[in-house]
Amino acid sequence: MAIKHQIGTVVSNKMNKTVIVKVANRYPHLLYSKTIIKNKKYFVHDEFNKCDIGDKVVIKECRPLSKKKRWELVKIF
Repeated sequence: MAIKHQIGTVVSNKMNKTVIVKVANRYPHLLYSKTIIKNKKYFVHDEFNKCDIGDKVVIKECRPLSKKKRWELVKIF
């Protein structure tokens, strides 16, 4: 199984070693062809608390680290 990567924006960094990243997926509506944006939030492991709100980041899937945390930080733009 391949490791999944996503690009998103940090929306919260209030927790210790955890940030919440919003990932927007764009796709066309099947009938009307209008572009629809669907947002999803992921809990991401940030080992050194480097992220600030508004940063663009790359995240990757990893083993479960807690009840909701299954992603880890790869790079900050």
